[in-house]
Amino acid sequence: MMNSSTPLKAAAVTMSLALLLGTTACNRGGDDAAADNRSVTLSVSTLNNPFFVELRDGAQEAADAAGVDLEVVDAQNDSATQTNQLATAATSGTDGVIINPVDSDAAAASVAPLVSNSTPIVAVDRAVNGAEVQSLVSSDNVAGGKQAADELAKAMGEQGTVIVLQGVAGTSASRDRGAGFAEGMEAYPGIEIVAQQTANFDRAEALNVATNLLQANPGVTGLFAENDEMALGAIQALGARAGEDVKVVGFDGTADGLAAIEAGTLTATIAQQPAELGKRSVEVLVQLLDEEAVEEAIPVPVTTVTTENVADFA
Repeated sequence: MMNSSTPLKAAAVTMSLALLLGTTACNRGGDDAAADNRSVTLSVSTLNNPFFVELRDGAQEAADAAGVDLEVVDAQNDSATQTNQLATAATSGTDGVIINPVDSDAAAASVAPLVSNSTPIVAVDRAVNGAEVQSLVSSDNVAGGKQAADELAKAMGEQGTVIVLQGVAGTSASRDRGAGFAEGMEAYPGIEIVAQQTANFDRAEALNVATNLLQANPGVTGLFAENDEMALGAIQALGARAGEDVKVVGFDGTADGLAAIEAGTLTATIAQQPAELGKRSVEVLVQLLDEEAVEEAIPVPVTTVTTENVADFA
């Protein structure tokens, strides 16, 4: 004879299993939600430069595609500001950080709290010196500098004198572009670099610096600027001489730089892919968050743009 309590026990067991399965399913959904709610920080050196606006936009596109919340902070070209912003990111519990350093050397202190928290860090466009980050996504700036030297020398007929406008001191981008350009110029003994000075990657500052250097070196026939913004400032200083008596080569391939090539005032620019830099940096960071292996250095190609191929970029 069946014990009358047996059906009750079976029902209780069935209900318990249902509750257990339901709880497991809820927990699984919670984990998926947590993955979907990842929040990462992009620390940009400055958004006053169109290049970094494009980089941010590329990063945002990749973050949207990956279902990642992207918080963008603008250091306004101030290392202390960047340090404070990243300290806030470290205490707020960001899941990962992409840093475009104001200063490659000073950035080591900026990322120190994140390194202590074992927060994944990806550097983009510029390296972080003196601190371990998981990956650097950047253009080959040394190779780009050499390409700039070759293009400027060709435009000058391999003869004459050159002024160089340098970027922000301490940044790997400025150092590497300058080193590549100087190395490239060694192949052209008929060309002499007569002056070089920083204009901090800024158009307005480059206008003033170029004006002064041109007055001190009136016979200059070539000018290399380590970014397009400075090249455009130099073109303002040159006036009608730009592209005629003085050949100008920039670096970045910004929209304004490409327009100057079409106008004939800029001889060439070494085009980076800022949107691609931003996109790849987010993709690499997501790989790190998924505990996947990534390369320590991820190069993004650069291309020499002249009047011959500007239509492909503009």
